[in-house]
Amino acid sequence: MKKLNAILAALFLLGLPLAAGAMEGMKHDEHGKMEGMKHEGMKMEEGMIMVGEETEEGVKAMAHLNDVKAAMAKMGMKETHHFMVAFVDSTGSPITEGTVAVKIKNPAGKEGEAIKLMGMEGHFGADIVLPEKGEYHFKVGTKLADGKKREYHFHYTVE
Repeated sequence: MKKLNAILAALFLLGLPLAAGAMEGMKHDEHGKMEGMKHEGMKMEEGMIMVGEETEEGVKAMAHLNDVKAAMAKMGMKETHHFMVAFVDSTGSPITEGTVAVKIKNPAGKEGEAIKLMGMEGHFGADIVLPEKGEYHFKVGTKLADGKKREYHFHYTVE
């Protein structure tokens, strides 16, 4: 039980710099509302990978991966990346409430089970395993605060 608590605490601490970096990249206009996380204004932490952005029914999703393989290996864990996705509405305001999950299709074409993404100060995320080289496809399903279901598709090649 103590080991599980230590692992959970370490995962929480690993996620804090990611959330802080994502929030730092957001700009406020003169009215105090968020303009949204534009990639050119977003501070990319070392090891962070831009996966893509897509807009569905007025909601933009911006997906990133953060390479956490070395840190996780030190703790005896197999996760290789932290997958994160942030959403903004048509006014540029962040959307932080709702349900989000991702299904990952590996390079061999096998799609895994849905992984629930947790809300993390400005984005939704989870630690995932991308064990082999090749192209991965990420299918992100959402039911955000407005109650509408949306689906986004991203891909990334592990070299």
